[in-house]
Amino acid sequence: MINKWEKLVSVDEGPCELDVWPDLKGLTCDAISRTSFGSNYEEGKRIFDLLKELTNLTAHVIIKAIVIPGYRFLPIPSNRRLKAIDKEIKASLNALINKREKAMSAGEDAKKDLLGLLLESNFREIQEHGNTKSVGMSIEDVIDECKLFYFAGQETTLVLLTWTMVLLAQYPNWQARAREEVVQVFGNKKPDFDGLNHLKVVSISLHLQLNSSTSILSYYC
Repeated sequence: MINKWEKLVSVDEGPCELDVWPDLKGLTCDAISRTSFGSNYEEGKRIFDLLKELTNLTAHVIIKAIVIPGYRFLPIPSNRRLKAIDKEIKASLNALINKREKAMSAGEDAKKDLLGLLLESNFREIQEHGNTKSVGMSIEDVIDECKLFYFAGQETTLVLLTWTMVLLAQYPNWQARAREEVVQVFGNKKPDFDGLNHLKVVSISLHLQLNSSTSILSYYC
């Protein structure tokens, strides 16, 4: 992503305006997709697109339902599309879950992503109760958890990164301090988990954005 930005900026010798929102969206989608399913953004892009469309349609139907009682039950294109999207999302996630469950039943270790942790915990609880299927989370529960994490996690991370970049651009002294810290900790090496724990200035910057966002939400609520 950074290489792409550098190429776009290098085309013009003077100041260059760059829309970072679409690229940050792709970056956060990739991160959340890997965290959720261990897959990359391209494999999960269809689910993201469907969730976005589902959210927009749901908001439209809710507004209409306030004015027209029973609107969401009418056999109109928007309501039919809502059902079709929901069905496709569930089918995609169901296929992923079934694939993982078969692998776990065959003795493979659960992957350390959200889906793997959910299924591992569920599998263990079922075994502790004598393989009783009535305990633990159902497939529908797992799908709902994945959908929530998939969409809400991506949206909040995207806004956080964008807002952080805006404020760092407004306060270049903090931007310089953060950059110096990253270079000092990692140099030319690829960032790792232990090194990330030593990024105090970067952590402060991110926490400030989280606190300011929370304060703004609290004020308006």
